[in-house]
Amino acid sequence: MRIASLLASSTEIVAALGLTDNLVAVSHCCDWPPQVHNLPSLTSALFEAQTARDIDKAVREKLQGQDAIYALDAKALAALKPDLVISQALCDVCAVSGAEVSQVLSQLTPLPTLVNLEPYSLGDILETITLIGDAAGVSDRAAALRASLQARIDAVAVRTDSLPGPQPRTVLLDWTSPPFIGGHWMHELITLAGGQDAGNTADRPSRTTSWTEILALNPERLVIAPCGFPVPRTIEDIASDSETVSALRHLEAQGCQLTVFDGNRLFSRSSPRIVDSLEALAHWLWPAHHPASDIEPEMGPVHPLCALTN
Repeated sequence: MRIASLLASSTEIVAALGLTDNLVAVSHCCDWPPQVHNLPSLTSALFEAQTARDIDKAVREKLQGQDAIYALDAKALAALKPDLVISQALCDVCAVSGAEVSQVLSQLTPLPTLVNLEPYSLGDILETITLIGDAAGVSDRAAALRASLQARIDAVAVRTDSLPGPQPRTVLLDWTSPPFIGGHWMHELITLAGGQDAGNTADRPSRTTSWTEILALNPERLVIAPCGFPVPRTIEDIASDSETVSALRHLEAQGCQLTVFDGNRLFSRSSPRIVDSLEALAHWLWPAHHPASDIEPEMGPVHPLCALTN
């Protein structure tokens, strides 16, 4: 089976199902596993921006003008003749739109199978594994992977149920300039990990907020994991934005503890790594109660607030 994955998360699911060799193309955001670096990229961003604030401005301008944010190479996709194409219908800001993919595929012969992913919760993320496994003919592998991930989620939940103290008020940001409070599955991650969701994100998408509102929430813990940004880029971006630095200093004065996670690989991607995210968050919130997550060292925390604001 020839698979074209237009999402970083679905590429990771395909790999976790043992189908990396079946991939014939990926998106420009796909970076895991390393083997996909040599595959053709079928998408590209239609804007150039460096900082988080510049990216936000460019995306908002395109959305306001109803312009596309990403381009899909329809000719290359047709030439590859995939049997299965995996796309998304969740967020046009994060990837090429599902509507555009459907339109392009409708003109192909033979017509490939299209799987559109739209997860809003941890359960939905696990269901995408089943959807991809069924479409790729490896339902048994998908069931085994899903069961193993659910067991890890359940283990975190059991430990959280026996926490020795009050749960800290926690806010998780998936963008900083301007700040976005992470939605979708973030509420579940926070509460399962042993935090109180101070941002009130249950059943809500990510939303733009202000540092004034965040300060008013009076969080005891602040997690920063900007979508698509690795840790070094996040730290550099924060240091260059005076408004963000000022806000973080105020949070520090309020007694808030802060960490930065790799937002390129954790929290934002609806892939098996979402369970890595849960385990890493739980350990950061309750290090004596939850064991450290078994993730690559460069993906983890912990960055003291002073490292970002000095």
